[in-house]
Amino acid sequence: MDAIHDLGGRQGFGAIDVDEPEEAFHEPWEGRMFGMVRAMTRPADWSLDWFRHCRELIDPTAYLTRPYYDQWLLAYAAMMVNSGVVTVEELASGKAKAPLSGLAPPMTAADVARARKGNPSFAREIDEAPLFAVGDSVRVKSHGVPGHTRLPAYARGRRGIVESHHGAHVFPDANAHGEERAAPIYTVGFDMAELWPEAQGRRERVFLNMWEGYLERG
Repeated sequence: MDAIHDLGGRQGFGAIDVDEPEEAFHEPWEGRMFGMVRAMTRPADWSLDWFRHCRELIDPTAYLTRPYYDQWLLAYAAMMVNSGVVTVEELASGKAKAPLSGLAPPMTAADVARARKGNPSFAREIDEAPLFAVGDSVRVKSHGVPGHTRLPAYARGRRGIVESHHGAHVFPDANAHGEERAAPIYTVGFDMAELWPEAQGRRERVFLNMWEGYLERG
């Protein structure tokens, strides 16, 4: 969906502070929030893309002013209410009215440490052959979608060249709404001036990984 989270290529937000010190958390509560999320037992209808979709629904002013992990708190609270894990009243009080049924207990610290050693793979095998080949000229589709998408607005309608094919991976636009299906993903190269007219004469290129559904022959 087209929302405030898609800031790539937008102007008017000031310079990016590239000298900000690298630190995992700015405040102790952020680390606690991270640990709580890692330890949570997730309902069956949750996925990474569903979380991203819920986070993208945050009011634009709140999205730009809330700290990153505060956005996590808001998104996970909404997800829990939506899935029937808690009620708004329970969140407000900080206490559950009754034990949960159908969910395993939260992970222990040791479980979390083991889980972090490996990330899940979203690569999948599909029967369909890829529509595009390396060297093909493609155009990014110009329309947005009402739900989740990983298609950046600044690339829509722009032409590029397929640089490589990476097999099939879970398509986030569908997965965010409970439909796990895979689609080919490609690296597409764009001339800088194709994306931003003020870059005429520049030799740099931008490379984006894009699912097949985002592309058409161009």
